[in-house]
Amino acid sequence: MSDLFDHAAPPGAQSRAPRPLADRLRPAALDAVIGQDRVLSADGPLGAMLASGSLSSLVLWGPPGVGKTTIARLLADATELAFVQISAIFTGVPELRKVFEAAKLRRQQGRGTLLFVDEIHRFNKAQQDGFLPHMEDGTILLVGATTENPSFELNAALLSRAQVIVLERLSLADLERLAQRAEKELGRTLPLAPAAREALLEMADGDGRALLNLIEQVGAWKVDKPLGTEALAQRLMRRAAKYDKSGEEHYNLISALHKSVRGSDPDAALYWFARMLEGGEDPRFLARRITRMSVEDIGLADPQAQAVCLHAWETYERLGSPEGELALAQAVTYLALAPKSNAGYVAYKAARAAARATGSEPPPKHILNAPTKLMKEQGFGTGYAYDHDAEDGFSGQNYFPETMKRPVFYHPVERGYERELKKRVEWFAKLRDKRGA
Repeated sequence: MSDLFDHAAPPGAQSRAPRPLADRLRPAALDAVIGQDRVLSADGPLGAMLASGSLSSLVLWGPPGVGKTTIARLLADATELAFVQISAIFTGVPELRKVFEAAKLRRQQGRGTLLFVDEIHRFNKAQQDGFLPHMEDGTILLVGATTENPSFELNAALLSRAQVIVLERLSLADLERLAQRAEKELGRTLPLAPAAREALLEMADGDGRALLNLIEQVGAWKVDKPLGTEALAQRLMRRAAKYDKSGEEHYNLISALHKSVRGSDPDAALYWFARMLEGGEDPRFLARRITRMSVEDIGLADPQAQAVCLHAWETYERLGSPEGELALAQAVTYLALAPKSNAGYVAYKAARAAARATGSEPPPKHILNAPTKLMKEQGFGTGYAYDHDAEDGFSGQNYFPETMKRPVFYHPVERGYERELKKRVEWFAKLRDKRGA
């Protein structure tokens, strides 16, 4: 049985067909792969596997254009396995059966199969489970490729049988090496001024395939002198930012924004805020999240912070985009520069934990109302001290369940307005001890 999607081509047809630059520059050996030295070196996970001759099933996790397909092909060459490539987008159960049957025939003939599954996270749970018996009996060595976090997208059973290899986006230095390799293949230097060349590398946004596609366009231009950044921008559209509002990148960027605010870095906070807007994020989502930040990370150190966020949110609703987004940006800046305290948040979580642990304890009788005669006879409300009648407006009575040792949940910090609240907490604690004694 032939491999899936194998078709005979007329003699010489392949050599006459145009080949994209990215395909012509595909490395012929693992040591020619750019940007993934960490995993391919002798001390890296893939280098060590190949050196020991014990390649296992893998999941290659990384952004687009970093060499996942290329590495899979070269691993098959290095281990003399038949390379079969499928995509989870176009492959259903009938096609998978054919792939497995062909792999079984190869195995009977003494040759193994490296099955490369692109976009493996797009297979559902049942389809992922279908790989397991063929991985376990050695029919296939699975190499999956995904841009999504395998922890969230792949079955635990599949992950337990495959090692996850994390591939990194290409740095500007990696992209420059790739550009030089492309110029050698094209036989000419790109007609770009130094600043425009750097801008071209930045347009690729860490994606080697995207860079080679851009270079192929630039290399075909007929120009009299090197182009500057402005001329380059007029001729090329900047590559859209990598952002999926429902995927992992969404959570990565909101995490970066939140931690930048918590870290009191307004410039970084504005950068991640802008990255999300440029990626098409709903400003209302950002309004909700920054309001949450105001109560979680600033809290009572600056009680005004929450109001600033709510007013910015209201301003956005009245103005809409893009004018209203400025109000949200100003709220982000305010939060980043506000004094920080999570004391209220910590106290709330501690109180919830205590409530779960003592959820059946009744309040002390002296703080309960006694609307009926029976309740009065049972002592409900007896001994209650009305705080407004006490000295300093504070009775110091116990309001916790009678069997519960008094806990302390709220520990205000010495920052912002909470410094004043700390003085009040300590003052009331001293009065409570004094009147309790």
